[in-house]
Amino acid sequence: MALLDQSLFHYSLLSIYLIGPPTFISLKFLQAPYGKHHRPGWGPTISPPLAWMLMESPTLWLTLLLFPYGQHFTNPKALILMSPFLLHYFHRTFIYPLRIYRNSKTTGGFPVSVAVMAFGFNLLNAYLQARWVSHYKSDYDGGLFWWKFFGGLVVFVWGMRINMWADGVLLGLKREGGGYKVPRGGWFELVSCPNYFGEIVEWLGWALMTWSWAGFGFLLYTCANLVPRACANHKWYLEKFREDYPRSRKAVIPFLC
Repeated sequence: MALLDQSLFHYSLLSIYLIGPPTFISLKFLQAPYGKHHRPGWGPTISPPLAWMLMESPTLWLTLLLFPYGQHFTNPKALILMSPFLLHYFHRTFIYPLRIYRNSKTTGGFPVSVAVMAFGFNLLNAYLQARWVSHYKSDYDGGLFWWKFFGGLVVFVWGMRINMWADGVLLGLKREGGGYKVPRGGWFELVSCPNYFGEIVEWLGWALMTWSWAGFGFLLYTCANLVPRACANHKWYLEKFREDYPRSRKAVIPFLC
């Protein structure tokens, strides 16, 4: 049984690295059809709040199911290390969908096909992160554990604050109605998608906290998924608002891209 689990973990870890490059390449040419890029032809749709709740949920229930079977289950350090991951996805599974419901005037438009693909990735990633922290991580007694954890936690919290603030600005514009507007202020003066920048920073912090191939693989996949979408959003803003859109803004990484 142990060998089977090791093989499953090994091939799951390999998978997250293998799916990153094709995800990046495909999203350079074809954007997932929700939000600004919504378009017909992708099958049935459901309300965005319900879609977010369902597709993000494996990160909570699968993590909580797997964690008790890890050899580090009773180690307080493992429980502390897993907490930021669960905090982020508690927000994504429950708080963020509620914010969308309260602030958006639309009730449909998220393709079920896209939600199913996201659900599948979250199953893979939840398994990897939970199994690494609860079972395969081996340096809990090392002297550098707390340095890695607190250093990564500072980065994680900084990214989460940026992400949540940017989401709040965008949802506030939706609440006003009247179609899309140019978001302004704060990080929006530097990049078109500070919400994506914040999430990338979060998972950089997670990679530092876990100091693992699992955490680093998640960071790379996040970049492969979000950077092309941020570039597409940036192009969309430039084409829609033309001279009214600040040309000094980058897409997702301040001063770089």
